[in-house]
Amino acid sequence: MTDPISSHDAPSRAVPTGRLARFTRLGGLATGLAGRAAAGRARAAILGEPADMAAILLTPGNISRIANRLAELRGAAMKLGQLLSMETGDVLPPELAQILGRLRADADAMPPQQLKTVLSTSYGPEFRKQFKGFDTRPIAAASIGQVHRAQSRDGMRLALKVQYPGVRASIDSDLDNAAGLIRWSGLWPAELDIAPLMAEARRQLHEEADYGREGRYLARFGALLADDPRFVVPIHREDLSTPDVLAMSFEPSAPIEALAQADAAIRDRAVSALIELCLHELFEFRVMQTDPNFANYRWRAETGQIVLLDFGASREIPARLADQHLHLLRAGLAGDQGDIYTALEEIGFIKPGLSPAHRQAILDMADMGLAALRGPDSFDFATNRLADDLRARGQVIGQERDLWHIPPADTLFLQRKIGGLYLLATRLGATVDIPALARRFADG
Repeated sequence: MTDPISSHDAPSRAVPTGRLARFTRLGGLATGLAGRAAAGRARAAILGEPADMAAILLTPGNISRIANRLAELRGAAMKLGQLLSMETGDVLPPELAQILGRLRADADAMPPQQLKTVLSTSYGPEFRKQFKGFDTRPIAAASIGQVHRAQSRDGMRLALKVQYPGVRASIDSDLDNAAGLIRWSGLWPAELDIAPLMAEARRQLHEEADYGREGRYLARFGALLADDPRFVVPIHREDLSTPDVLAMSFEPSAPIEALAQADAAIRDRAVSALIELCLHELFEFRVMQTDPNFANYRWRAETGQIVLLDFGASREIPARLADQHLHLLRAGLAGDQGDIYTALEEIGFIKPGLSPAHRQAILDMADMGLAALRGPDSFDFATNRLADDLRARGQVIGQERDLWHIPPADTLFLQRKIGGLYLLATRLGATVDIPALARRFADG
């Protein structure tokens, strides 16, 4: 195995297994924070000052302790932080957003002995006999599992996604404990109902921890894109997969960010292909890989292909949702504000019953984004200030608590995918004929 790959060089740390062990980690954290809060309140009382709980609880040291403990647990606790930070980061207190945002980084790997236990459970004590070669050093580690290189007995080079022990069984209890800690902090905005996000996080985690399900979506996307030479999807090795290990072909490639050094025409074609794929997923395939993490896209320079990874967050697209987004696409192309508002309400982007002033504020912001559909020129992601303008406008609207609203889960995942592609296109400095793509799917 001589292909250049990036190893995961972060220190290893054992994953706590069992409900009691994981609860103890969070319980100990809450107890420590409670003690510090009590001491802070006492100091404020002695000084005759009001107790600022945010300032008392979320010192830099406490922020680090909370983030490190959630990251140590991995699994549901870490994934919840990632989900909440992406979907509500604009309206969270900066201290809480900082904690959640730190959970979006790579996780620590399992130590070798714990990895051996997982593999022995999956394949038996002679697990190495299943493979011609196996590299115990992970090449990546995330919230649910880590990835290893291997070679099958028939000579295929493999990537093995190995799930952390206890993650699947602890999802529900981890989420309950982590949500309790977030609520206890008092920093979650009362205007935002955390219950729907918790329910969605629960569903997403159970789906992503189901490696059988991910294997089926891996094979499905492989079939859907088999005739599209722009993309490579790993081959699912069902014969070497288990409930805790997902086996697939290893596809040599570089991080997608390597495209930033390519010629402009190459960058433009690659980003255009990814945006077009997203539209195919929404309007034709009716199934979408909804996780836009940059690590899920890889670049193969010698063939000009994009390697697609990680189908654990794949979701079926209901016909209703696709039709609603088609309505929004057509309304955006026409510039019809009445139709745009109706479509936004149908999709659940906005809550019903807004005042005329709030309605216009939402429409103005929507029109800023949808104007890119109408052109007339290609959209230059490198120089366009759309993201900055939307962020500035969103911060103003975000101060209006009557407008605070969390859209339905299906809409959130679509929004996350589209937003992630925008960030990637900006990072790569691409120029894409967005109006042509939009008209093609609106007419089709």
